[in-house]
Amino acid sequence: MRSLLVAVLGMLVAAGTALAHAPAKPLPAAHAAIARAVLEVREQIRTLVAAKDAKGLVQLYTDDFTHTHGSGKIDSRDNRIVALLSGDPAIELAPVDELLVRVPGPGIVIVSGRSPVKSLADGRTHDFRWTQVFVKSNDRWQMAVSQATTLPPPEP
Repeated sequence: MRSLLVAVLGMLVAAGTALAHAPAKPLPAAHAAIARAVLEVREQIRTLVAAKDAKGLVQLYTDDFTHTHGSGKIDSRDNRIVALLSGDPAIELAPVDELLVRVPGPGIVIVSGRSPVKSLADGRTHDFRWTQVFVKSNDRWQMAVSQATTLPPPEP
């Protein structure tokens, strides 16, 4: 994931664009810096999960954060952090096959992507499309909401 993040950040800086499933509009320089900051929060989540740092993770999610699973189940911030720290599969930790970063305003960033996630239930890998919304509050970026949708298996 770190190599992907470095590649994405490099592409954002060099090209001034977001990675996308076509067509992507170039990000203005100020938006590219915001996108880099939010992608760094995504990397911090991975680092804090690996370190089992619940207190640090709390700082990266809004108090009223919710995650909607592909099944429709909804997690609160605290439930999501418990799931992350217990090793449950999660889009925050999965590799990213596609990534799109949008900056619709100065205090909001929408990140969406596609990731393969291995299921604990059946041991198979399922593809998910996901969206995460980040907001800037008290000079820091936090994830406010995320949602994942299970994609159907590819047709033979």
